[in-house]
Amino acid sequence: MTSIIEEKNETRSESAAVPAPAAEPNSAPAEKPKFRRKKRRWKWIVLAVVLVLAALIARSVSVSRSRAAAMQTDYLLAAAENRSVTATLSGSGALKPANSYTVISLVQGEVLAADFEEGDIVDKDTVLYEIDSSDVANNIERSQISLGQAQRGYANAADNCYIRSSINGQLFELKVKVGDEVSMGQQVAVLRDSAVMQLTVPFPADDAVNFYPGQAAEVILDGSFETLYGTVDTVSGSDIVGIGNSITRNVRITVSNPGGLSAAQSAAASIAGIGCSAPGVFTYNAESVVTASVPGTVVAVNTQEGSAVSKDQILVTLGGDDLNDSLQNAADSLRNAQLSMDSSQNQLDNYTITSPINGTIVDKQYKVGDNAETGRSLCIIYDLSYLEMTIYIDELDISKVAVGQSVAVTADAVEGKSYSGEITKVSIVGTTGAGGATSYPVTVRINSFDGLLPGMNADAEITVAKADNVLTIPAAALNRGNTVLITADSPSAVNALEQPAPEGYVYVSVKTGIGDDDYLEVLSGLQPGDTVAYQLDTAAASLFAMMYGMSGGMEPPQGGGMAPPQGGMGGGPGA
Repeated sequence: MTSIIEEKNETRSESAAVPAPAAEPNSAPAEKPKFRRKKRRWKWIVLAVVLVLAALIARSVSVSRSRAAAMQTDYLLAAAENRSVTATLSGSGALKPANSYTVISLVQGEVLAADFEEGDIVDKDTVLYEIDSSDVANNIERSQISLGQAQRGYANAADNCYIRSSINGQLFELKVKVGDEVSMGQQVAVLRDSAVMQLTVPFPADDAVNFYPGQAAEVILDGSFETLYGTVDTVSGSDIVGIGNSITRNVRITVSNPGGLSAAQSAAASIAGIGCSAPGVFTYNAESVVTASVPGTVVAVNTQEGSAVSKDQILVTLGGDDLNDSLQNAADSLRNAQLSMDSSQNQLDNYTITSPINGTIVDKQYKVGDNAETGRSLCIIYDLSYLEMTIYIDELDISKVAVGQSVAVTADAVEGKSYSGEITKVSIVGTTGAGGATSYPVTVRINSFDGLLPGMNADAEITVAKADNVLTIPAAALNRGNTVLITADSPSAVNALEQPAPEGYVYVSVKTGIGDDDYLEVLSGLQPGDTVAYQLDTAAASLFAMMYGMSGGMEPPQGGGMAPPQGGMGGGPGA
């Protein structure tokens, strides 16, 4: 390289000694020496290296300054002091009425009556609408007729299973026993009323016309000549021509049976001292032969011969397949008729529409003359005896909530007013969100709600704990691991932890109680007179910089406001 440079220098000297000839017109420019181009390239390389080094140095300085600036983040200082702390949970929701009901039409027809308006307060079962029911009235009448027929049919079918007494008297003879098959019209029993006997005898017509029912009479029994006393029952109104052309009238006398009278006994009688024209024979007061109205099998004998019976008393019970089938068919017909009647009656009831609840009419959709349609809403009723809202509480806090707790309720629509509510339900059915956290619905009831309306959005705040006159620190001063940064001259600094801390500060361990958004209760680890230090979060630091860091701005607070810069931002002091 040295020889080349020297050679170039010699060439350069010769060219300097001999003047260059003048350039001829249109001649090509002289070629520049190549060594100058190489020298300039080296110059640019050196310059580039210098610039890179300068940039690296500048960046290093900038990083150092950034780290220094980060180390100069300010602490807020606060005294540990006594105050009251209230722990609350909050949530928002829409207000709802205590109950609401949409009245739906189950029938169609013209509205004949609708005597209410929106805003009216109605009681349960108050008639709201009357809808024309003329079409269904005929169906009800037909159902009533069918029901009556079915009832009579069932009564007859049921009665066919029993053979009953036709008179009051005595079961004189029973002609069947259990297991016998009887046919329709077959004699089953003979009944007699022998407690009272009747004697019919002729009296002279001229005397008989003066007799009257209830008149006393004497009866003389043939054979024993025993005298019995009876009364006139009836006097015939027609004359009878007897032997020897005598004119007589028959008189019937009733006599209580002393126990020995029978239809074979004959007797004479006298009334008012007038004797009868001829004796007569006693007859029973009543006698009846009972027959079976339907065929069947005797399954029970319900009384014994000689027993006293009353009219319609069951004597014999019949059974058998035919009777059972007939009874079942009659029962089915009766049930069908009853169901048809009930359906028709229910349908008629649907034409008179009443309020299902006590409440206030908030919407009336049909008026007189309108044609109601099946399934359409007629009106809406709110029960406004109280309002409710539902808020959702996180799974970490739901154990702090219980029925009966008081709740402070506010609404943006009613400024400056707070309402008292009460928790009435804490559901155990939670809802899990996208992040995996579960919340539980809590129902709040507001009894006094002047100014609030259903549909308004409201905020609810539940007081879950409260402590008065307790030692507190700012909530932001608590670090992970339940430690607090305090100044080294604080009384509790004697309990400092062996944990690195910024110069002039120490860490102490604390036990905390309840807290709110701003302060925490300190149960142990601190005492009044301690000064705690904590950092602003990112948002607060930005606001602080805007307030105090701008040129010409306000001065930062002094005397316990801001501490000297000691550490970086994020995660707590000294993190």
